[in-house]
Amino acid sequence: MITLTDRQKMILKAIVRDYTSSGVPVGSKTLAAQLPMHVSSATVRNEMAALEELGLINKTHSSSGRIPSVKGYRYYVDHLVQPDPVKANDIDIIKSSLDGQFLKIDELIETSAQILSNLTSYTAFTLKPELQDSKLSGFRLVPLGKRQVMAVLVTDNGDAETQTFNLAPGVTGDQLEAVVRLINDQLVGKSLREVLQARQTKIPQEVTKYLQSPEGFLKIFGDVLTQAAQERYYVGGRLNLLNFSDSSDVDELKSLYTLMDRTDDMATVLGRPSDHIQVKIGSEMTNAILRDYSLITATYEVGDHGKGVIALLGPTRMPYSRMIGLVGTFRQELAKRLTDYYRYFDQ
Repeated sequence: MITLTDRQKMILKAIVRDYTSSGVPVGSKTLAAQLPMHVSSATVRNEMAALEELGLINKTHSSSGRIPSVKGYRYYVDHLVQPDPVKANDIDIIKSSLDGQFLKIDELIETSAQILSNLTSYTAFTLKPELQDSKLSGFRLVPLGKRQVMAVLVTDNGDAETQTFNLAPGVTGDQLEAVVRLINDQLVGKSLREVLQARQTKIPQEVTKYLQSPEGFLKIFGDVLTQAAQERYYVGGRLNLLNFSDSSDVDELKSLYTLMDRTDDMATVLGRPSDHIQVKIGSEMTNAILRDYSLITATYEVGDHGKGVIALLGPTRMPYSRMIGLVGTFRQELAKRLTDYYRYFDQ
């Protein structure tokens, strides 16, 4: 456990805030002019030497100034950071952007990632609320012609998942109607978790009463059901990574973008919902590709509909006070908007 004096804390805080704002190593004269008490440059240099010995700041080769180390950022985030008040203009942008007409919850979550990215100039992620506790409100098949059919699965939050398939030879419309009635009679009102279980156990036996070869239908039903139940995240500002990446290694950048396209890997990076805003810095993240980045994550809660996650990926040299303040306000506004959305569909 690192113990700092009040003056050392002030100096470390000033170094972090100056460097994250300007990107320029911070010198003793600059710090001496900023501190609330009168101290000489020599005193500041001595304190900086102590902070350097503790591994909280580093000296750069090109300057006599100092920059925070990953350890220094960690201490700052854990003990010194104070979220900045969010500007009224930013709050207006968040509210007006979230107040659009969204036909599906996915559209709202996807737009949220773009809004957060635009506000911060970083890469933003939004993860939908946990979906396996959503309930099935209806399943139907829509004929498209030429023996092509669309399967439509609707949940209680207004989401609709679709998948198109071709009817197997010999399958009649009456047989399919009977299967649809069976599913709606037995499964409507049950959580997607329960429906997934029934798809593996009970439903196959029931469907064989109407279809001699039910495998094709069961696969389509399983696919659209899995699609509805899976966790889904959206990315805003993918190209923003290029603005702050220190890497000129094309293969490394490709690996980073590939990571963002892998749902399971990215879900692991984002982690599970937590009640507090979390900051992971560099090697604290689960993937070595992110060693030069920081990730701020926050949970938004929508009552019985579960918890979702929003996150910001940026450089370790990000203005944590401002970003933490923005993320905190954004999750509150998103939760309000989603609560209104769900309330509409619960009526």
